[in-house]
Amino acid sequence: MFGLAGCKPDGAIRQGAVVDRGSDIKYDPAPNAASTGTVTGVVQFAGAAPARVPIDMSQDPACSLAGQPNLSEQVIVDHGHLANVFVYVKGAPHLKAPVEPVVIDQHGCRFQPHVVAVAAGGSVEFRNSDPAMHNVHSMAVQAGNRNVDLSQGPGAKPERLFYREPENMVPVRCNNHPWMNAFINVAPSVFFAVTAPDGSFSISGLPEGSYDVVFVHEKLGERHAQVNIKPQTNSSVTVTYKAQ
Repeated sequence: MFGLAGCKPDGAIRQGAVVDRGSDIKYDPAPNAASTGTVTGVVQFAGAAPARVPIDMSQDPACSLAGQPNLSEQVIVDHGHLANVFVYVKGAPHLKAPVEPVVIDQHGCRFQPHVVAVAAGGSVEFRNSDPAMHNVHSMAVQAGNRNVDLSQGPGAKPERLFYREPENMVPVRCNNHPWMNAFINVAPSVFFAVTAPDGSFSISGLPEGSYDVVFVHEKLGERHAQVNIKPQTNSSVTVTYKAQ
């Protein structure tokens, strides 16, 4: 189980074993591939996008050596397209989550990627590729999702955490470097995505039917779009967020 290392930069590093693999979670049978389709789309942003603010990392010499600009990540827009939107299909079958974890790396004194997603029953692996001491502090709300407050030194062994219950935008912080933040989304099924820098996403393998596609952004809230999936076809949706 994860060791609690406290919030201090010089806190002890305690390596832990895997927590709760979710072996008791019940899954739906996989659909016949010939009867499934795909939903693709783009998330747009209308209006003037907020400027990304430079963040001073010089308080930690190990971070200042990273040599990379560090900009705020709350709203990232490129040519009217919105990145880092969590997209999932509501009401889709709950298939077994992939065995391989989703990785969040601490690199350049940032959590990378900034937004990730896993299916309920899946896991996230936390790594530290920096020469700095980091801290992984996650703050889930659902009772089935554990929280950690874990120090990771340079070259520390990766730590893995499993998530059991659907939950949107679980914040992850580094108590040692207050500008570092990321978000973990736990989807109700394996049918999810996170939009790319160009706002695009693709979710394949959906059984035929009508679905509610849900879009969640850390600052701009939630949007919905209806989609009809037909076998061996690609259905497209577009949603738009507006400047606040």
